[in-house]
Amino acid sequence: MHTIYDFEAQSIDGKPVALEQFRGRPMLIVNTASACGFTPQFGGLEQLHQTYGARGLVVLGFPCNQFGSQDPGSNEDIATFCQRNFGVSFPMMSKIDVNGPEAHPLYQWLSAEAPGLLGSKAIKWNFTKFLVGKDGTVIKRYAPQDAPEKLAKDIEAALG
Repeated sequence: MHTIYDFEAQSIDGKPVALEQFRGRPMLIVNTASACGFTPQFGGLEQLHQTYGARGLVVLGFPCNQFGSQDPGSNEDIATFCQRNFGVSFPMMSKIDVNGPEAHPLYQWLSAEAPGLLGSKAIKWNFTKFLVGKDGTVIKRYAPQDAPEKLAKDIEAALG
């Protein structure tokens, strides 16, 4: 597997999502949580979706409960929470693991393509972000504390 287009995920309502359908569009992929100090970033992610979606940006949220059990709810609970509290309209995927032996293959690939601080491949916390270019390769990995609005310049460049 060499590009993001080789992967498939599952939407939060259980339908298969081939990432191939986003070919030629930059993607911002984020592991999310509903009860984290960074949870308000959903608002910033939604703003990026609203601002750049028409120009091609795809924001994809992947709920994960691996960090402090901060997303224990069902996919339905998570979808309701995101919509009600932050007006999330970008695609949310089914809850996954991002680290360890059960890590989703997409996250295994993202972590290998864009290691974190000191070369670490592990995802350190909720709201780690990956910007993927139109060609399906990872441009950059962002730390959880990197606010979505701080990514605007890189997103503009990726949109070309």
